[in-house]
Amino acid sequence: MKHILLAATAALTLAACTTVGPDYRSPAPQAPAQTGFVGTASPAFTGDEPPGRWWSLFQDPVLDGLVEQALARNTDLRVAAANLAQARAALRETRAGRLPSTSLGGGASYADQPGPGGADTVFDAGLDVGYQLDLFGRIRRATEASRADVEAVQAAFGLTRITVAAETARAYADACNAGRQLAVAQDTVRIQEQTFDLTRRLQEGGRGTALETNQAGAVLEQSRAVIPTLEAQRQTALYRLSVLTGRPPAEFPQVVAACSTPPALSQPIPVGDGASLLARRPDIRAAERELAAATARIGVATAELYPNISLGASLGSTATSLGGLVSGDGFRFSLGPLISWSFPNVAVARSRIAQAEAGANAALARFDGTWLRALEETESALTRYARELDRVAALRRARANGQEAARIARLRYQAGRESFQIVLDAERTVAQTETALAQAEAQLSNNLIAVFLALGGGWQTEEA
Repeated sequence: MKHILLAATAALTLAACTTVGPDYRSPAPQAPAQTGFVGTASPAFTGDEPPGRWWSLFQDPVLDGLVEQALARNTDLRVAAANLAQARAALRETRAGRLPSTSLGGGASYADQPGPGGADTVFDAGLDVGYQLDLFGRIRRATEASRADVEAVQAAFGLTRITVAAETARAYADACNAGRQLAVAQDTVRIQEQTFDLTRRLQEGGRGTALETNQAGAVLEQSRAVIPTLEAQRQTALYRLSVLTGRPPAEFPQVVAACSTPPALSQPIPVGDGASLLARRPDIRAAERELAAATARIGVATAELYPNISLGASLGSTATSLGGLVSGDGFRFSLGPLISWSFPNVAVARSRIAQAEAGANAALARFDGTWLRALEETESALTRYARELDRVAALRRARANGQEAARIARLRYQAGRESFQIVLDAERTVAQTETALAQAEAQLSNNLIAVFLALGGGWQTEEA
């Protein structure tokens, strides 16, 4: 008997070192995305690492304050923080499976037994303590999976943070860009009002015609018609900005309502490389953690093939009177292991393992797809920003040339050396170029924010 106990103890000790299922290793270091970006060949970028709080590069105190307000009050972030708290609570529940379980019970029963004893009342009270030996790592693997789930939700919280920061900066830029375009439209209207007044005076002096005056009036009203649309764009951007910062739409920041200078950078953008992108983007981190959780669940499924072994202890007292419960006569106790093996349907158990393995393979494919899309988004964002810079530069040159041509055309028309159609064409060209330039500058702001969003900037900020 002694040898049997020793053999059983040795077997249990050996089993205690066993954790079934594959051990997880992150595929991130092996992902072929460790080099620099193709788009960084443009002088608009540098290989330096981007800062976490990328919006500080604009050196705009108003924008800094708005982003901080959004990170403190945004409702989407509140939801993400609650999801994170829920995941952490689930992890604590899983970890609690490794702690002893206790139960305290008591009762009384009345029984009428045949024979000389007759009817009797029996009182019972006891304390049971049980501890499950995690010999095959089922609880350890479940804890690994739950911990990885928490880290995936933490990464999702980080993604929400950078999205809120980016959308706040975008709403701010949209409001300022609308203000810029509105100023351009108003300036265009002012110039065309001068032209309209000139044609009217010339007509009254006999040097102009009603056709020229009506043509100038038509162009003027077309320019005026643009203003209400731009005002609506600015107002809706202000409403969106207010909600992003956790306020009702009507409480939009008045300081932004007067903004007509969109955020812009005067220095090259630090973008890092592919390796730092893999570490920085929270969606990649979330996909990697989901893969870790799926891998751990293979071990959970595999552990179901093995027996459950627990240690138990029971203390109690049984007596025919309440006073007898505290006397030594009714005291009882027991101590020993409990082995439970359900001998599962092997085909079902193997199917569950296969399901877990397939889930891990799917998680790996999602991880690969996530970092591939991240690289695509980043390269595309870099390319769009660099090309929009070229477009803005060309439009600025076109504006300068158009303004000079319009000035000369007006002087020549006043001197009677050019037809009014030349003036109209020149002013129409200037107006179209100014509008195109303002729109290009607005697109440049959005492309710049898209670059920082693609780079994953802001994820290093504090946890919930």
